[in-house]
Amino acid sequence: MDIENAKAQMRKGILEYCILSVLKRGEAYPSDLLQELKEAELIVVEGTIYPILTRLKNEGLLNYRWEESSQGPPRKYYALTPEGKIFLKELSKSWNELSNAVKQLTK
Repeated sequence: MDIENAKAQMRKGILEYCILSVLKRGEAYPSDLLQELKEAELIVVEGTIYPILTRLKNEGLLNYRWEESSQGPPRKYYALTPEGKIFLKELSKSWNELSNAVKQLTK
């Protein structure tokens, strides 16, 4: 079995949760999200994050606003909606339950 593929699949499974968790602290530009994910060693490329952001927006969990930039085109800043905050709270509960179960099984 390819360990890199297994690791990538594990990261992919929690990426949505991590993105929502970062946005819980406040709105962010996608490149800022990418930077935080990379700093946390959840290596992600732009081609991965944009479809997730679009899907979350379409599901009503995120919204965005445009801001003019002096260094290029306008920038899109994403933020959690009230529904997104509720969803993140439920996702956090599920993550804690899953994390505890894994810890118990891997003792």
